[in-house]
Amino acid sequence: MVELISPAGDWISLRAAIQAGADAVYFGLKEFSMRAKAKNFKLNELKKVVELCHENKVKAYLTLNTIIYEDELDKIKIILEKVKEAKIDAIHAWDMAVVKEALKLKIEVHLSTQASVSNSEAAKFYKKLGVKRIILARECSLNQIKEIKKNVKIEIETFVHGAMCVSISGRCFISQFEFGKSANRGECIQPCRREYIVEDEEGKKLKLGSNFIMSPKDLCALPFIDKLVKVGIDAFKIEGRNRSPEYVKVVTEAYREAIDKGFYKKLLEKVKSVYNRGFSSGFYLDIPTSDDWTDVYGSKAKKKKVYVGKIVHFYGKIKVVEIKLETKGLKQGDVLMVQGPTTGVHEQKISSMEIKHKKIKEAKKGKMVAVRLSKTARKNDKVFVIK
Repeated sequence: MVELISPAGDWISLRAAIQAGADAVYFGLKEFSMRAKAKNFKLNELKKVVELCHENKVKAYLTLNTIIYEDELDKIKIILEKVKEAKIDAIHAWDMAVVKEALKLKIEVHLSTQASVSNSEAAKFYKKLGVKRIILARECSLNQIKEIKKNVKIEIETFVHGAMCVSISGRCFISQFEFGKSANRGECIQPCRREYIVEDEEGKKLKLGSNFIMSPKDLCALPFIDKLVKVGIDAFKIEGRNRSPEYVKVVTEAYREAIDKGFYKKLLEKVKSVYNRGFSSGFYLDIPTSDDWTDVYGSKAKKKKVYVGKIVHFYGKIKVVEIKLETKGLKQGDVLMVQGPTTGVHEQKISSMEIKHKKIKEAKKGKMVAVRLSKTARKNDKVFVIK
């Protein structure tokens, strides 16, 4: 059975991925992660993260997939010793210093897509080193993956959903050149997704209008997920450690259902409801056209969340929360989303509300309102309305 791997940029997303049916999660530490802008986890939280995953029969994969500089070698060794103690299931890495030290400690290594493996000979080389799984370059087509699988006996993982980079396997220097923020250290600020003005030798300027020529759409493999399964790919990976917990939950649920039940049409509408830049089939089916690939800015999500306040009390026996409305009001029929580090992500429609035990249909900003939930929540959980 193919393994479904979901992103976890913080505790809420980690809970959301587990709740949504992920077989494994991947996450980073504050250092050496390709998503440095995600909240990520502290080194002293590592054991707790792994324990939570294993309690729920979910595998835990740690990303140590940036380039490593000479003065960081000792720090990497210390981190990997802690990784070993935490009983992590595998690390994602591509810098040979990390791979070598991890294998020395008998930590399972999955070679990051940053290594751009796109043929069976490269896969064989890494297999001889002791690498257990290859996360292939995103530039590989289905036919190429099929040939790689035929020619080398090694686990293969591919991305099925989420952001794509205009550069080869994300190894880009624009952000570092222009802003001193290296994409290869997880700090990319995505200057490629901006609108640009071109200037000729005479100083004449031309705005490119709404043509975001370097900004790719998001990958979405739902329409042909059955073809990926047939090829024999061992693991499907969802991109999104910088994205919201509801994105993690919705997308994981969709791919879980697609893998288990083999259909996708209604699921495509589901993943459109959360953050996306429009969808592309990437390189899986053929070399993409410009229409299928770029010219997109911002989210095309059909729904968005609006923060309204936080939970100040939860009455467990009757499953009622008291919400302090800090930014906006609420009304009967609104769809609430509750998010918290232990709660994860919970969404439901408001069927009734009360203020001081009196039923109401609407509550204004600044009020304390009681709402019945179908799931346990916690004090200080954030509350949003879905628009």
